[in-house]
Amino acid sequence: MSCRTRELGRALKAAAIVVLAAGPAAAQSAGPAAPVAAPLVSIATIPHDLTAWGMFLSADAMVKAVMLGLVLASVVTWTVLLAKGWELWSARRKARTALAQLAGVRSLAEAARGAGGTDDVARIVAAARTEIEVSGDSPADGIKERIASRLDQVAAAARRRIARGIGTLATIAATAPFVGLFGTVWGIMNSFIGISKAQTTNLAVVAPGIAEALLATAMGLVAAIPAVVIYNSFSRWTAGYRAQLADASAEVLRLASRDLDRQRHSLRVVAAE
Repeated sequence: MSCRTRELGRALKAAAIVVLAAGPAAAQSAGPAAPVAAPLVSIATIPHDLTAWGMFLSADAMVKAVMLGLVLASVVTWTVLLAKGWELWSARRKARTALAQLAGVRSLAEAARGAGGTDDVARIVAAARTEIEVSGDSPADGIKERIASRLDQVAAAARRRIARGIGTLATIAATAPFVGLFGTVWGIMNSFIGISKAQTTNLAVVAPGIAEALLATAMGLVAAIPAVVIYNSFSRWTAGYRAQLADASAEVLRLASRDLDRQRHSLRVVAAE
């Protein structure tokens, strides 16, 4: 039995040696291994400049047009802020000074000498004096009504002039986010088209196009948010200025009424003598 066991062990060892020797030969006879498929998109073709300027340069023509439009809208916003802000500040300061002067005068002649200049309060005073001069000896009640009508016209013209350009801010604030969203949708659509052509969903290939598209939305918000804030501020300032003009009109109408009463009283005194 032991002889048979030893012979069986020798046979197994010989078979193992044969198998080990045949392994490399079989691998060589099988030929070289199949090469790994190369990626469809070369890494060199993937854009690496993901700064705002680099993404703008590599964006689609439509997305570029959207971005340029949003930049122009932002420039308009800040231009209106500088120009209209100075105009409003100056007009409110002049109106505040003129109101303080009107409170201390007793007649339209004194108000005209104190107001001077070409500001809106001076125009209101001049309109009241003009109506009194052209009305002549008309009844006082009729003159007062015509003075009030003239003052309303002057104040309305001043309100229209001071509000000119502010509506542009409202337009930019309302449309800039949607314009940026349009650029984003267009850019993402082009990114998906590029993905289908490249036949890959590698994040390194997909991310730059999506980032370029989202840049349009970011620029839309950058243009819209300052426009909203500036528009709301200007709306409050113009409302305050309208209130100042209303106060000036009321004060001038009181001065005109006093002047008319003095004139009528003087005429009665002369007639009595």
